[in-house]
Amino acid sequence: MKTHASAHTFTSTKGTVVTIGTFDGVHIGHKKIIARLTESAKANGWESVVLTFFPHPRMLLQKDANIKLINTITERGALLEKLGLDHLVVHPFTIDFSKMHAEDFVEEILVHALHAKKVIIGYDHRFGRNRTADISDLKRYGEQFGFEVEEISKQELEDVAVSSTKIRTALHEGDIKKANAYLGYAMMLEGTVIHGKNLGKKLGYPTANLQISEAYKLIPGQGVYVVRSFIDNTLVYGMMNIGTNPTVGGKEQTVETYFFDFDGDLYNKRLSIEMLCKIRGEQHFESVDLLVEAMKADEVFSRTYIQSIKD
Repeated sequence: MKTHASAHTFTSTKGTVVTIGTFDGVHIGHKKIIARLTESAKANGWESVVLTFFPHPRMLLQKDANIKLINTITERGALLEKLGLDHLVVHPFTIDFSKMHAEDFVEEILVHALHAKKVIIGYDHRFGRNRTADISDLKRYGEQFGFEVEEISKQELEDVAVSSTKIRTALHEGDIKKANAYLGYAMMLEGTVIHGKNLGKKLGYPTANLQISEAYKLIPGQGVYVVRSFIDNTLVYGMMNIGTNPTVGGKEQTVETYFFDFDGDLYNKRLSIEMLCKIRGEQHFESVDLLVEAMKADEVFSRTYIQSIKD
């Protein structure tokens, strides 16, 4: 898969089949749409293209700093690549771009830049300045500029919307198993390991403190989780705490992971950590000794769970 930083930098010698959307989560509902896209492209000798935008339009137009996405733009790209997509176009969403008239968008972006021969899009899709154009307008432009429009039904889109809502709800509640079932893969947190306060080391559980730079990334609810990560090409399991560490007077939320049977130096390493199962919510213990006892119990639970999924 080729990733393009703008529609204007897109290059292909073939015609394309294009779909447009956020595709946050790239979950099982999205995968059905991508499958239609790639199958149509192969059947016609064209190439498949997902056109998405960054930053998310709500971040810019509604100044919605609180919007949280299941995937970072990098994670989204990696997931789409696994689905056999030919091209991912991440077009910059700017104020000027938001003011582009519908016909100009179709002619400049879909036709001239992306060489669209077919557009697969939702029945309720709206586009252009103030989102005034709809799918009937797109079909009219298709006749004008020579591309086909295939409509994604209301039921298919509702399935996608329901899945996205259920995934976000499950993640907020820390129900990782349910979220992963809808996603079709393990929820991941990606970031750089930074120096923390070394509290875990003092308790006998040295942790990797993950700094996630993307403020829009959805972090699951506070608690302790079973996780895994590939570290230097080796699959390593562990347990992760998301929370403020209230027992030791913590104030800011951190994402810290204790990796089992691992003693390498992780500082400044970039890790992608997959979340498998929630153990418990974050708790305030009356003493550090009680906290350590709970962490030992968490480890026993984690190792038992890990063995069960390996068998």
